[in-house]
Amino acid sequence: MRIATRSRRLLTAGALAAVLLAGGGTAAAAPAPSASVGPYAQLHPLADLSAQRLATADLVAAAKYGTDSPIDAPARERQVLDAVAGQAKEIGADPEATVRIFRDQIEANKVVQRGLFRRWDADPSQAPKERPDLAEVRKEINRVNGELVRGIAESSAARTAPYCGGVLTAAAVQVRHVNRLDALHSVALGRALPSVCAR
Repeated sequence: MRIATRSRRLLTAGALAAVLLAGGGTAAAAPAPSASVGPYAQLHPLADLSAQRLATADLVAAAKYGTDSPIDAPARERQVLDAVAGQAKEIGADPEATVRIFRDQIEANKVVQRGLFRRWDADPSQAPKERPDLAEVRKEINRVNGELVRGIAESSAARTAPYCGGVLTAAAVQVRHVNRLDALHSVALGRALPSVCAR
């Protein structure tokens, strides 16, 4: 089934990334100055990582569907926000901006989960036949979260520039096209990105 295949692909990619990125116990290096990199190159990774994070929402929905696990999980959301704020501080990034962006990421994931629940309720034949291990899915979410925190840190120049909105929109259009996002995931990607550009 499509969700099971996506689950295996994401978890395999996550394991590979963990091996490639694993290092010693040293502290993370501060992000390179973002002004030396073009605005599109700074903002495109945020759109791409947001789409990767949205792909995990399918897996979370499949793990929760038909169980007592709610879509809204305030305690888990607080853990995520505290973790990314801590990661931002470690690399010298702005924890407030990071948390603001991640709040939108969390809400976007819930858009996908709710949409899939409605779809599966309306047509049970589309409901997942396998239930992913939520603990394993969360490992992949945590991996993407870490990359997204670094991407936020490395894009401060573009995120605070007046052209941010237009460049981010172009990046999101390209990400939607490359990933062939359906209507639900396209709407969710739009929900994931409003806080990227500093107001």
